[in-house]
Amino acid sequence: MQDSGTNQSVLARAIGVDRSTISQLLTDEGARLPNAHVVGACASALGVSADWLLSLSDRRESAAELLAGSLSMTEAPRALVDERIFAWHQEAAGYKIRHVPASLPDMLKTRALLEWEYKPHLGRTADQAIGASEDRLQWMRSAGSDYEICIPIYELHCFAEGIGYYHGLPADVRREQIDQLLELCDQLYPRLRIYLFDSKRLYSAPITVFGPLLCVFYAGGHYMAFRDRDRVTTFTRHFDRLVREADLSARHLPTHLRRLRENIRAAGTARPMT
Repeated sequence: MQDSGTNQSVLARAIGVDRSTISQLLTDEGARLPNAHVVGACASALGVSADWLLSLSDRRESAAELLAGSLSMTEAPRALVDERIFAWHQEAAGYKIRHVPASLPDMLKTRALLEWEYKPHLGRTADQAIGASEDRLQWMRSAGSDYEICIPIYELHCFAEGIGYYHGLPADVRREQIDQLLELCDQLYPRLRIYLFDSKRLYSAPITVFGPLLCVFYAGGHYMAFRDRDRVTTFTRHFDRLVREADLSARHLPTHLRRLRENIRAAGTARPMT
């Protein structure tokens, strides 16, 4: 009551009881136990949770407020420079970041691949966006965070063969991208560890777990971010299972990448989709 600037009379009117009822609840000795209706009405009028009023919880927020604070929806623009993602990376600097990308991770792509992927959508602003993205991705690499990335094995194969999402991607761009992946794996291991899993056996939606702080799902037009500890723990365990059951570990990835590179045809175009 003191925190909300109210008094016994105002609270009594708000919940539809006599002032004497509120007075009896606040008596130091022989205080009257309220019924559930009175507890719920008081909690609603005062903007706190009934559990907190009864000393059953140390969180005074209502259930609706706790849910709103633990789940948020953020628009996901089709662009490289995403302020929201960058802010999450900054917040989680120093923690392990676990990531299942929607395609190849943007932070590992060559400029040529970024241009092929984003220029049709960004037009004249593509060069500026790619430059800004490269600066921010460089910050992420030096932020002191460990990165574990799990990629479906078919995603890398589709990329190397230039099919599906990567249809029309020139062979030289694909070879250059694999060379960059090999270089990054060599330079950044063990801070950067990439695993390949079989999505026919284990499926994962695109998700990023930012240490113990939050987990974020990519749903196309929006991100869904969870901050409550139980959900973050649940999806951390889901990611750890992908790592444990991966077909190729971070140590074996370079050998696999070299094999994929050798199989890329010398011709500069991808084969037609089937």
